Amino acid sequence: MTKKQRAELVQIELDKLYPTTPIPLDHTDPYTLMVAVALSAQTTDKKVNQVTPDLFAVAGTPQRMAKLEEFQIKELIKEIGLSNTKAKNLKRMAELLLERHDGIVPQTYEELEALPGVGHKTASVVMSQGFGFPAFPVDTHIHRLMTLWKLTSGKNVVETEKDAKAIFPEEVWNKLHLQIIFYGREYSPARGKGEKDFITKMLFEK
Repeated sequence: MTKKQRAELVQIELDKLYPTTPIPLDHTDPYTLMVAVALSAQTTDKKVNQVTPDLFAVAGTPQRMAKLEEFQIKELIKEIGLSNTKAKNLKRMAELLLERHDGIVPQTYEELEALPGVGHKTASVVMSQGFGFPAFPVDTHIHRLMTLWKLTSGKNVVETEKDAKAIFPEEVWNKLHLQIIFYGREYSPARGKGEKDFITKMLFEK
């Protein structure tokens, strides 16, 4: 089976499993999405969704977030890992949104990645899920599964993203990256033994 054939089979099977792809992080607009994604680093989406209702109740806009002190933000997100750093980033992110963008989340990678706590993956999620631009955010699930399915030989998420964009049609990127994440969580968890991972078996069965 060629790489192209494997990619097509992956797409077909994921479309059967996940015809719809709800965004895992609860949010109401691009700003709250960006905050939620920034909080999700080294933490589960489930944990972020438990914390953000109280956070957004008092700081659901850059204007309101910027008015809080770091210790107040930290208190609201203390259950999440790296809460000290994330609280500092959220306050400065809000301040810079007000200083540079009139409180509006920008729609370019360059401007997004210039904000504290916003790396390329977070920017890609905001561009994709917040604004609908074609993007292929790569997390550890996607990197691991793309490697397992021999669709990339990338040594890191940057190289894997490049390979994913080359092999999959642009019009499916926004949906497909979520489908792969859902599949990884349900059928091929990083600490599991892969017994449920039928796509890998299907791709490489003799």
